[in-house]
Amino acid sequence: MPYPNILFIVADQHNAKALGRMGHPDALTPHLDRMAREGCRFDKAITQNPICTPSRVSFLSGQYPHNHGYYSLSGRNPGGLPNIFGHFRAAGYFTAAMGKIHCPEYWVEDDCDVFHESNSFTAGSVVGRSAAYTRFLRQRGVEALEDHILLPEFGERGRQSVDSRPSPLAFEEAQEGWLANTAIQTMAEAQRRTQPFLLHVSFPRPHQCTAPCQEFWDLYDSQKLSLPPNADYDMAAAIKAPHMQASARRWRESDWQLFEPKTFEAGRRRKLHGYLGAVSQVDAAVGTLLDHLRASGMAENTIVVYTSDHGDYAAEHGIMEKAPGICSDAITRVPLIFWAPGRIDGGRVHSDVVELVDIANTLCALADIEQMETSDGRDISPMLAGEPGDPDHLGVTEFTWSKSLRKGDYRLVHYPRAMFPRDYPDGFGELYDLAADPWEMRNLYFEPDCQDTVRELRSDLLEWLITTTRPGTVSGVNSARFGAPALNRQRRQRYQTVVNRDGKINPRRLRDLENKNYL
Repeated sequence: MPYPNILFIVADQHNAKALGRMGHPDALTPHLDRMAREGCRFDKAITQNPICTPSRVSFLSGQYPHNHGYYSLSGRNPGGLPNIFGHFRAAGYFTAAMGKIHCPEYWVEDDCDVFHESNSFTAGSVVGRSAAYTRFLRQRGVEALEDHILLPEFGERGRQSVDSRPSPLAFEEAQEGWLANTAIQTMAEAQRRTQPFLLHVSFPRPHQCTAPCQEFWDLYDSQKLSLPPNADYDMAAAIKAPHMQASARRWRESDWQLFEPKTFEAGRRRKLHGYLGAVSQVDAAVGTLLDHLRASGMAENTIVVYTSDHGDYAAEHGIMEKAPGICSDAITRVPLIFWAPGRIDGGRVHSDVVELVDIANTLCALADIEQMETSDGRDISPMLAGEPGDPDHLGVTEFTWSKSLRKGDYRLVHYPRAMFPRDYPDGFGELYDLAADPWEMRNLYFEPDCQDTVRELRSDLLEWLITTTRPGTVSGVNSARFGAPALNRQRRQRYQTVVNRDGKINPRRLRDLENKNYL
């Protein structure tokens, strides 16, 4: 069988609950619902970081943040860190990335045959928007109306506003429509070259500005939308994190609203209106791509993945966007759907924890190319074939000073004592039983009956952090004298040390080491 094509679709800031297939009372997502119905859905997919760049570095490299080192936006090129584009290109693939790539400089570009950064925000992979998208907007005379990052009628006050109104752009002019059409042209280019493609399409919505095109705005009515069950509750009584309570207060008390009426109630309903409209706009773009695959006959030899870099509060907990991101399942859990007619049976749903770092090596397995040795993620392709997952697998979301751990139905958030020294001098943490409390309105961390669970999960987190870290040198493992592995295209030797291309040692090499004196 020839190498399969791979279409890797990412939305920015898609709350995992905001899908019709997930039972959301209002979200209209017919194409994603069909994709899930015909493919395999993972209901406990965990992102590795709650903001854009670190999350993207994680799923494009397969590494956890504590290994790749990125915890903020953009940044220098992570010299030597492999990504899926270079790995698949070496196997003969035509590689392309387009949309809101939002990665460190020239890390993705140099491994792609086609590259378009459509995001106009200056923290993009390369500063500035794709010249091709800019030309397209200018030819149509609508460049000044492009409104993903900025609502232009408000100037700087409209930058990344969460207040919402319909966009004056037509769908084919908005980034989602343009990217879908450009992706189709790129598939044709790969076919002309007679190469399989790895095509990454990264839609900027539903990240703010939540200004969907008129047709998607019109799908919803602000006054009829259902606010989430945790939109209004006593956060202090629930023992929520101090910075989360402060964020919720700021949204209630500050004047972030741009449109009348400028009340918190009206503003959050407009935000939710625009957010769901933007989700439907992304859904339509996904539909354009899947319909093309079906109509062109490529569907039988194409693997499609849909996910998001992180979630959005979407009015949960009274918060309008994603900060503070470590505090909520609304941010750390994301949609994850695999679709491949003839390769993956439809209608399969998994409830065991998986992680976005698992995508890279899973795609390698599905394409029958060698695994990425620099990836920390698992190959979950057996789950796509119907095998059970690991009920005890940990899903970890990382900030530099806080970690969220998902294990089964429990979620623990660990903070160092120095995080909240005034409010909690003896330390603070969060524990939620998501089976009993899916909207996270009761922090169990201090409950006497839950201390065994807290200790177990904190121990799991410590074990995970130690055993997943990629060291640069280790006595007794990195020297050729102690049976270092043979060189291949993913490894190199520096003096007597055999390391992977990122200059580090795969932690799996440490597990089977007989002499553990220096571990």
